[in-house]
Amino acid sequence: MTKPITLKVLHIVGARPNFMKMAPVMAAVDGWNASRDPLDVRFEQVLVHTGQHYDEMLSGVFFEQLAMPAPDEYLGVGSGSQARQTARLLETLEAVILSHRPDLVLVPGDVNSTCAGALAAAKLNTPVAHLEAGLRSCDRSMPEEINRIVADHLSDLLLTTCADADANLLHEGVPAERIARVGNTMIDSLVRLRELAEASVSSTRAGLLMPQGPFVLVTLHRPSNVDSRDQLGMLLDVLAELAGDLPVVFPLHPRTRASLEDGRATSRPRGSENRLLLIDPLGYLEFLGLMTCAAAVITDSGGVQEETTALGVPCVTVRTTTERPITVAEGTNRMVDPADPGAILAAARAAAAEGVWVPPPRLELWDGRAGERVVQALARWAVERAGR
Repeated sequence: MTKPITLKVLHIVGARPNFMKMAPVMAAVDGWNASRDPLDVRFEQVLVHTGQHYDEMLSGVFFEQLAMPAPDEYLGVGSGSQARQTARLLETLEAVILSHRPDLVLVPGDVNSTCAGALAAAKLNTPVAHLEAGLRSCDRSMPEEINRIVADHLSDLLLTTCADADANLLHEGVPAERIARVGNTMIDSLVRLRELAEASVSSTRAGLLMPQGPFVLVTLHRPSNVDSRDQLGMLLDVLAELAGDLPVVFPLHPRTRASLEDGRATSRPRGSENRLLLIDPLGYLEFLGLMTCAAAVITDSGGVQEETTALGVPCVTVRTTTERPITVAEGTNRMVDPADPGAILAAARAAAAEGVWVPPPRLELWDGRAGERVVQALARWAVERAGR
C-alpha cells in the first residue's frame, strides 16, 4: 500500500483582493482533508500575510468576515514605493520560505506580494502556483501588469478564471499542461456571503447617515488616478456634480485619503457635501452589501469589475484598459478615459439610469465552487510530481 502524498502549501496574501480569493481555497483544502479522496493526497497549509495592506478595514476585519484562520506569519511590510516595497517583500518572504520549506507556494492576484512571492520561491527552487493567472491588460505602465507577467512565467501551475486567460498564456508560450481553468474564487466568496452582506445594508446605510433611495458607490485607488493632484481634483469635481443627481458613497482607500490630506487634490467637492460621502474603508460584508443595491459603481479596481458583473450591477471603470475584458463583453462594465471628465460623468449617469440589472447568466465556472477545483488541480499536480 502506497503512502499518502503530503503537500505542504504556503499561501501568500498581502492586499484586500487576495483575501477574498484565498479564503475559498483554504476552506476547500479543509474540506478535502476531511474527505476520502481518490488521489490519496493530504494537505498542510501555512498562511503568510505580508502586511502590504496594513489598514484594519483593508486587512484584519476581512479575516474575520471571510472566516479565514489567523496568519501563521505576519510580516508587516507596509507601504512604500514599488521598488522599496517589493525589495522588503523579497527579503522577508525568502526567510519565511526557508523556514517553512513548503512543497508549493500559492500566490493570488497581481499585487506586489504576488510578484515577490513567486520570485522568492523560484529563486529557492520551490514550485509556484499562480491563482488568477493569465489576465492581461496589455498596458505595462500598470505595476499590476508586470506582477501578473512575472508570476505567470515563474509558475509551475497556472490557475485561470476564464478562456481568455488560457489563450493569453498559450500565446505567450506557456505549455497547456501547466494551465488549469478553475473559475473565479473571488466569486466563491461573493456567493457564500451575499445573503449576509445584503442583511447588513440597512445598518450600514443608517450608520453612514445615507439618504434613502438610489446611490452610486465609488472606489478609486490606482496611483494614476489618486496620486496626481490634477487628476484626483478632477475626479472629485465629477463626483460632486454627479452627487447633484443622486448620493455618491466613496470609501477612501488609505492611498486616496493620504492624497486628500496632503493637499494633492487641486479641487475639493463643492455644494454637494451632504450627498458626496467621503468615508473610511468598509469591511467586505458592508462594501459587498452596498454594491448589491447600488444604482451603479465607479471604480478602477479589477476585482470590483468582476463582482459587479456577477451581481449584474452597472459598472464604470475609470481606466483605458482592463485585464478583465470578459466584464465588458458581458455588458455590465464600460471603460472610460480617466482624462475625460465629461465622458466619466456621462457614463456614470447612463449607468445609474440603468439601475440594478437582473443578473446575467452565470459565467462558466463562476459558480461558487472554484475553490474546490483549485484543490483538485493542486492534488493532481502533486500526484504527477510524485510520479504516480
